[in-house]
Amino acid sequence: MAGLAASAISISDGEVVMSQTVERAISILESLSDGARSAMEVSQQLGVHKTTAFRLLQTLEESGFAYRRQDGKWAVGNRIISIAQRTLASLDVRAVAAPHLRRLEEVCGHTVHLGQLVDKEILYIDKIEGRDSVQMYSRIGKRVETHASGIGKTILAFLDEPLREQIMAGLTFNPFTETTITSRSAFRQELGEIRERGWGRDNGEFEKLINCIAAPIHSSDGSVRTALSITTLRVVSPLDELENLVPELLKTADDISRDYGWRAA
Repeated sequence: MAGLAASAISISDGEVVMSQTVERAISILESLSDGARSAMEVSQQLGVHKTTAFRLLQTLEESGFAYRRQDGKWAVGNRIISIAQRTLASLDVRAVAAPHLRRLEEVCGHTVHLGQLVDKEILYIDKIEGRDSVQMYSRIGKRVETHASGIGKTILAFLDEPLREQIMAGLTFNPFTETTITSRSAFRQELGEIRERGWGRDNGEFEKLINCIAAPIHSSDGSVRTALSITTLRVVSPLDELENLVPELLKTADDISRDYGWRAA
């Protein structure tokens, strides 16, 4: 029995040491991601002897997770960058956003859309029907009228300028309702206002009886190719009333962006 007890203690001690080593390695990588560090700086951060810190750094170097620069400081290795890139590439924004879209619909009761720039078109890629839902033009896979939708205008507003100009060059500004923006100059002004306040709106610009508010979703590099919106009938919620949901909309967009790999400055 004594032998078994000693064995159990040994295994337990080994697990503690392993867990501690993993935690220290994670702390080192997080520290190196903010900038190169010397072994002494790492040892001070971890609260361990310099020899221990150096041994951990060497192990990370052997695995490709860290490397030693010519000035003697340690930096993040190519392997962790490669893993991060593969992970981000495998992320599906629709899958990332899905639980957030459902929660947003539960909070507001209105229809929630997710739209994304694909090539030079913006498409609906997900939709959660609201409890007040009626038949709407939108459906998953359908093209968004860029100049006459909250999602379209919001994505365009946050694109880098060269790409935004390419897409704008192909817009015809068809008038769908009396509130549709039909001039290029007025549209540019609208996009500037969206960038300034951080969210967009559709004031019955495609379907007279329907309005929405929209917010951008940032990818890991900060770029915007996706946006979400809350959409409803004017008789259910006039635009000024719908805009009371902007804080909840922006929070949801930030939550999706964070899960999609974005970190605000």
